[in-house]
Amino acid sequence: MAVCARLCGVGPARGCRRRGAAREQRRGGAGDSEPDTDTDPEEAGGGGAAEDEEAAERIEGGRPAPHPAEAGPAGRAPLSLLELPPELLVQIFGSLPGTDLPSLARVCTTFRRILRTDTIWRRRCREEYGVCENLRKLEITGVSCRDVYAKRINPRVKSGRFMKILPDYEHMEYRDVYTCLLHRYRHILGLWQPDIGPYGGLLNVVVDGLFIIGWMYLPPHDPHVDDPMRFKPLFRIHLMERKCATVECMYGHKGPHNGHIQIVKKDEFSTKCNQTDHHRMSGGRQEEFRTWLREEWGRTLEDIFHEHMQELILMKFIYTSQYDNCLTYRRIYLPPSSPDDLIKPGLFKGTYGSHGLEIVMLSFHGKKAKGTKITGDPNIPAGQQTVEIDLAHPLQLPDIENLRDFSELSRIVLEVQEQVRREEQEQEHRQEEEDCSQQAASQPAAKPLGEEGAEGEETAAGAEGTTQDKAPASQPFVLPMGVISRNEDYPRTCRICFYGTGLIAGHGFTSPERTPGVFVLFDDDRFGFIWLELKSFSLYSRIKVSFQNAEAPSREAFDEMLKNIQSLAT
Repeated sequence: MAVCARLCGVGPARGCRRRGAAREQRRGGAGDSEPDTDTDPEEAGGGGAAEDEEAAERIEGGRPAPHPAEAGPAGRAPLSLLELPPELLVQIFGSLPGTDLPSLARVCTTFRRILRTDTIWRRRCREEYGVCENLRKLEITGVSCRDVYAKRINPRVKSGRFMKILPDYEHMEYRDVYTCLLHRYRHILGLWQPDIGPYGGLLNVVVDGLFIIGWMYLPPHDPHVDDPMRFKPLFRIHLMERKCATVECMYGHKGPHNGHIQIVKKDEFSTKCNQTDHHRMSGGRQEEFRTWLREEWGRTLEDIFHEHMQELILMKFIYTSQYDNCLTYRRIYLPPSSPDDLIKPGLFKGTYGSHGLEIVMLSFHGKKAKGTKITGDPNIPAGQQTVEIDLAHPLQLPDIENLRDFSELSRIVLEVQEQVRREEQEQEHRQEEEDCSQQAASQPAAKPLGEEGAEGEETAAGAEGTTQDKAPASQPFVLPMGVISRNEDYPRTCRICFYGTGLIAGHGFTSPERTPGVFVLFDDDRFGFIWLELKSFSLYSRIKVSFQNAEAPSREAFDEMLKNIQSLAT
């Protein structure tokens, strides 16, 4: 309280206020505080020493809080915010959004001086961005980059190589952290997909301690689909000194170095490394490739006997290493959920043969469920819709003995495929009849047709719900003979199966086509897909990571995002 009162120039106790009131009476009264005309948002709560002394004189001559004896037996409420105690104003201002505080500082010098109180900005940093570190405790600074990366991600790297210089947090204020770091780079917080040709990626930019860090998330090593995700930092932003944010590239093995971030447009930004020599290794490209292979695949080239797989791995290394962390990122959202969804939508990691593990986003759209690639390969690039599930056509699998027969499963799926084709033709025919009827008749006459169509949809939806309700809680499952699976440790029971289609294409996304398949739901966190034409099986496992700032603002925004990433991939 004493600090707040001193900042406002009214003294640490009420006696000082009474003396100020007496001085006002002797001087014949004075006006209110002068308005602040400074328009710089980053100067909220700032000002020079001379201005502080003048402001103190003006505040001392301002309207004092009335004494209870003067206000009457019952007293009276304050007529303006200027009459409130400064400690109460600190609480009020601390509850306002940080973007409103610069405008509040321009109201008058009293507000401007109060807004220098660091507890206000500390509260805004904590509530808006989750910052909870104490700037005065140097022993915890740098914990996000130094300890997390050195101890949890890459124990072989010494911590000192990733934290060469500790920023001067002893003389830093939360106002500088908010205005020069958090607020300035708020537009890059969230979930992003890098533009790395067909390979894509998954980046989460978060406020981590007193840093803004871009974490690249990588699938576990093939074929361990149930293992947790791997992650590494690509860049970080922090304050090296007051009012100066520093961008550092974290790519390579020589520690942080100079980088640059540019916000290209809404929902898009780019990074650039200004010291790409830090990415090179003393052993040349061969050492870089061996190191990349251990990190990406967890093995050496000699351990990979499949020649085609070796070619794919070498092709990916050559393609991705040419970017040198100079990338463009586009915002993506996590899919919104609904109580009617089959399972909770989200991100999954799945097996894709020689291409290894890839990240897929599962989302629900009425009677359809879609799996969109977040990471891809030269055949099906990132952004394409890898699988589509028809939730209106569940499949009744045969008994466990007949299920081992691939021809029996193919017969069941092809029958459903033919049924779906006939229903689509009938739907197109009904749509043409409705269009002709609407052109020939008036609007009231056309309305019953629309209602009839809606009733038909409701009936279909009811039939779908009835079918799903009749499905057993679990049933035995085994892959048919001849179906190849990268992971033999798949569940032996499933909840329900649906007809679906999978996207296949040649190298370079040539001759793409959708082929029939079987969607197999094992539990809330795992599902599979049988590609009939390829005679292969993909197992998907949920990514259990709490991504920050990744929720879609609306369903329309998510659908638009899906269209954008698919159009870019095409």
